[in-house]
Amino acid sequence: MLSFMIDLKKLNNVDPLKRMVEKVSGVEELSPMDPPDPFAPPVVDRVPYEDLHPSLQKLMDDHKLLTEKLNAFEQDLIGFKREGWVLGKEAERRFSAFFAFMDDSITRHHMKEEKVLYPLLHKKLLEARGPSLVASPRTAVDMLEDDHVKIGHHLTLMFNFLALAHRLPEAACRALTFDVATEQGFALIELLRLHIFREENIAYPQVHRHLTREEFEPMMKEFDLLDRY
Repeated sequence: MLSFMIDLKKLNNVDPLKRMVEKVSGVEELSPMDPPDPFAPPVVDRVPYEDLHPSLQKLMDDHKLLTEKLNAFEQDLIGFKREGWVLGKEAERRFSAFFAFMDDSITRHHMKEEKVLYPLLHKKLLEARGPSLVASPRTAVDMLEDDHVKIGHHLTLMFNFLALAHRLPEAACRALTFDVATEQGFALIELLRLHIFREENIAYPQVHRHLTREEFEPMMKEFDLLDRY
């Protein structure tokens, strides 16, 4: 059985996002590669929701809705596996709704970040770091953009494996393919939760600190335009 699960504890020591933020801020940050205990969360560099600019609050609202969808999707995957890969009409409807949500709402969310937020953050982080001898210096933004690419890969692979499994005549082959599709689904959920943790505890606080109110103002207008895309 193929497994694409992330070893969070192991990667904590070499998390490039953590190293980049530490280098810019001079403060040691909790790495999202070592997620907090949900019953005893540590103090992190998070900014209270009510203190954020409305444009960042809008992105946080997207995360809240996505988290709800992920929790429900995770339970659907667990049930699908527990029932021996029997995909009834209701389960198929719920899977289709999740894929539609990802294709629509999350695609727009990523566009807001990639076209508007990330370029500004990248610029500010480079300014805070000072001159560099590297032709194309990297910042934490590169890691976040890489997350977006990987999220798309997991989603596409899961969708394609599910479609392929339906066309396979042999029960054993169908079961194996469904298993691979489900593993991609669990990897997608894990990566999205990690990505949300990174943004809300590291990226968004950096945006909050580095951007001026004048730089924030046009951001909301661009977000509204992308919402109508």
